[in-house]
Amino acid sequence: MSLLRHPTAFLPILVSLVIVAFGIQEAVTVGLRQPDEGTAAHLFQILIPLELVLIAIFAFTWLPRSPRAALAVLALQVGLVVAILAGVVFLT
Repeated sequence: MSLLRHPTAFLPILVSLVIVAFGIQEAVTVGLRQPDEGTAAHLFQILIPLELVLIAIFAFTWLPRSPRAALAVLALQVGLVVAILAGVVFLT
C-alpha cells in the first residue's frame, strides 16, 4: 500500500495510536474509574474530532484518485476510530 506514505493516510492512524497510548497510560497510572476527567480525557476530546477531519480530508482527496487502495486505508482508519470509541463505551 504505497498510499500509506502520504500524510493524509498515515496521520489518522498515528492519532489513533496516540489516543490509545494516552488511554493506556491513564489507565495504568490513575485507573479506569476516576471522579474527574484527566488530561487523557481532554486530549481524547480534542484528538477525536481532529482525526475525523483528517479522515474526511483523506477520503475526499484519495477516493476519486485511487478508489480501491483508498477504501482499504479508509477501512483501517475508520476501524481504529470505531475500536477506540467502543473501548470508551465499554470501559466507562
